[in-house]
Amino acid sequence: MCPDTTGPSGGAAGAGEAAAASDELDELDDQRLALIMRVMFFVLLGTSLARFVQRHDEQFRLPWVVTLAVVLTVLYAIPLTLGRVSPAQAPLAPAPRPQVPLSPDRIPWPPLHRLARLAAVLTAWAALVLLAPSFAWVAVPLFFDVLRVLPRAAAYALVVLLTLLVIFAQLSLAPRFDFDLVIGPAAVAALATAVFVHAQRQSARQRVLIDDLIRTRRELAATERRAGTLAERQRIAMEIHDSLAQGLSSQRMLLQAAERTWDTDPDKAHAHVRNAASIAELNLAESRRFVHDLAPTDLAHGGGLDAALRTLAERESHNGLAVTLHVDDAGAGAPVPERVQSALLRIAQSALANVREHSGATTARLTLTRLDDQVILDIADNGRGFAPAALPDSPTGSPTGTRGHGVRAMRTRVRQLGGTLTIESAPGEGAVLSVAVPTSPHAGTAEKAGEPPR
Repeated sequence: MCPDTTGPSGGAAGAGEAAAASDELDELDDQRLALIMRVMFFVLLGTSLARFVQRHDEQFRLPWVVTLAVVLTVLYAIPLTLGRVSPAQAPLAPAPRPQVPLSPDRIPWPPLHRLARLAAVLTAWAALVLLAPSFAWVAVPLFFDVLRVLPRAAAYALVVLLTLLVIFAQLSLAPRFDFDLVIGPAAVAALATAVFVHAQRQSARQRVLIDDLIRTRRELAATERRAGTLAERQRIAMEIHDSLAQGLSSQRMLLQAAERTWDTDPDKAHAHVRNAASIAELNLAESRRFVHDLAPTDLAHGGGLDAALRTLAERESHNGLAVTLHVDDAGAGAPVPERVQSALLRIAQSALANVREHSGATTARLTLTRLDDQVILDIADNGRGFAPAALPDSPTGSPTGTRGHGVRAMRTRVRQLGGTLTIESAPGEGAVLSVAVPTSPHAGTAEKAGEPPR
């Protein structure tokens, strides 16, 4: 079974969805704030106009004030009508996010048409304030447009000019100088500016955090994909070594033996060929099963680990090697998980292949022991033996460059199950390989303490 890439891919897709959601939220917040400011603008403009009409209905300024108020309304409403985009004109995909979020202190100059619109609105408002100072407080929503559109330095300077005009208008309406008429507009302008700039900077910081999170999720997804690929590659390598490679080795030995006896003992040669064909059929079934991450073929026939080891022993007993199996149920014995059964069978296959190819042994004995909390598999032979300390850590560490993967694959399997693997041997004294694996999913230890991995 190939590694599940849904998680990593889902992580990358989730990062893209988070970016789109963040853009949508930012746009919605900006639209809500713009809508509130526009409503405030029209409310202040309407109330100022109503108050002026009630108090100055006989003065010559009335037609001019009404005309300027209408002009200001039209100018300010232009983005509400022309700024809309129909669904047919909407882009099919959102614009790509910038790699580095734009700092609120580095806002570029807007396009010329937006500058012209802003200048027209401010000019109409200033003329209206000079004719009717009561329109001065319409400047509060205008602060929003100035801070939103212009670069920071230019926006600050213009806000100061608008505030001075508001102060001048308020003083012109007062019968005498009042210091509160100076402090009040300045405080309102400073507060509005501080709140807006703070909100922009908070939004920019949030965008940076979101972009960092998206980048981290994408990197994590890529790392998980690489780890999944390496894990699957390692699994396939171990499966090939413990099944197909060992089967091919057995077939080669059988066919070589058949070739040597073809003329002198045809019946024995035909038996070797039949055995080779049987192993080839088994390997074909194994290849189909481990591609789908299924249990080994011997386990798939039923009977459990005992029957699978017995079948393996019978199959490996040829060409002068006799393999026997002994099962010892020493304790009550918890059920052996299928994953542990598969691993132990693969280890037995690999160990017997090493015995057959390298030890020169005539007998080998498999001993399966079930205890209360673990299962132990021993593989012993009477071969020529070796020095365990000389085992290579990798294929390149061996003299031929092709040995050592079997022991390393065994250690990997045992380590994944939380068990221990020990090898006892000496030149001329045979060898014993012992594997102990816990049967409880929460039990298990690391490799045997003090034993370097080989």
